[in-house]
Amino acid sequence: MSKKMLYSLLAVLMATTLVLSACGPAPTEAPTEAPATEAPATEAPMTEAPTEAPTEAPATEAPATEAPASGQVEIFSWWVGGGEAAGLTAMTEVFAQQYPDIEFVNAAVAGGSGTNARAVLATRLQANDPPDSWQAHAGQEIIGTYVAAGQVAPLDDFFAETGFADVLPETLLPLISQDGSPYSVPVNIHRSNVMWYNPTVLEEAGVEVPTTWDEFFEVCNTLIAADRTCLALGPQWTAMHLLENVMIGSLGAEGWNALWTEGADWSSAEVTAALENFSQALSYTNTDAAQLADWQPAAQLVTNGDAAFNIMGDWADGYFENPAPDGLGLTPHEDFDWAPVPGTDGIFVFLSDSFVLPANAPNPEATNAWLTVAASKEGQEAFNPVKGSICARTDCDQSLFNEYLQSAAADWTTDTVVGSLTHGVVANDAWKSEIDTALGLFLANPADVASFQTALVEACASDGVCQ
Repeated sequence: MSKKMLYSLLAVLMATTLVLSACGPAPTEAPTEAPATEAPATEAPMTEAPTEAPTEAPATEAPATEAPASGQVEIFSWWVGGGEAAGLTAMTEVFAQQYPDIEFVNAAVAGGSGTNARAVLATRLQANDPPDSWQAHAGQEIIGTYVAAGQVAPLDDFFAETGFADVLPETLLPLISQDGSPYSVPVNIHRSNVMWYNPTVLEEAGVEVPTTWDEFFEVCNTLIAADRTCLALGPQWTAMHLLENVMIGSLGAEGWNALWTEGADWSSAEVTAALENFSQALSYTNTDAAQLADWQPAAQLVTNGDAAFNIMGDWADGYFENPAPDGLGLTPHEDFDWAPVPGTDGIFVFLSDSFVLPANAPNPEATNAWLTVAASKEGQEAFNPVKGSICARTDCDQSLFNEYLQSAAADWTTDTVVGSLTHGVVANDAWKSEIDTALGLFLANPADVASFQTALVEACASDGVCQ
């Protein structure tokens, strides 16, 4: 049996295990991202790096920045479609120019938010066969999962030699660090709380863009009466993405942050009301959501005029605006438009894609070369405008970015920043896995809010945050 087939079979078993058990790793990280230009002056995300040391000291320190004359570097991600793949290609072109004798091996695995890729990655890490570097969300996904397991190495030397810390927002560094050592190279900042909509559909229905969940439900009732789908949804991870946004829009930034700190109360009446809003939002979604391959088909329901709204991160902008074959080549304000998720105006729900150095790295010199490009101004300026994100660096040229991304960069410096659950900022993998299991059961019976809330309370208690 080939190694590739073996990994695939093991990944299927592992993915099943993650759904059925609460111990499987899930993508949630220590609150971690920070402004692409300046730290927000209001409220920092509830994502402080944990103070406990990892259970095992990483065996590999970041190498010096000199690259090897030849070799290859295997980079693992889940960027395979739309603007995501195009952004990766743009950065690999910079890499090829700077390191022409190192072959870039694209080990991307399809599946939005890394659902499938991370199961494959976990299989490889258990088999002591890590890629040279892999994509991971900054925050608890890295600190509470990979660092805690001793699977990634500190990057003190890399940061010192490249001066990377000098061009990162101060609030971002603690979120990628443990005991003062950084453990990842963030390449971007994404916004989770964007409501994409079709302006023609709203105009034909005679409705305005809603700003609260009560307004949203009224608009949905009007659209349903006109035989329109209100809210486009995809597979389960997009339902978790919707869940976090409904909860933040219902609880506010302070209420959301409180759920991820010691003494959190997931049994409160406020959480009940937020979950009831989520249950109602699900009632307005497309009936084939679970059958859609990923987030792109759900987003395209909006641009095709088959649905009015889709709540998705700003990587959707890259998909909408990039020309074919990487995107749909659409025109903003005509074919699509955007607004904050109801209840979240003035809040920036963030996440950050990062790359790591494995402990006992198989090819540390080549990995260092990749990290050097990922951290560089040139690499981030090539990657982010196409990906649909803003730079993690604070010194990128804003004129390279489109209207939406310039607006996101401005909001990043002024809005209250909170961390994403779905994309690894606020919870480690084990806690997120338990939430995901509870969510899967709830999606089969979305009227049973009480049972869902009880499961969320139990998930928090098992993580040690709730008492």
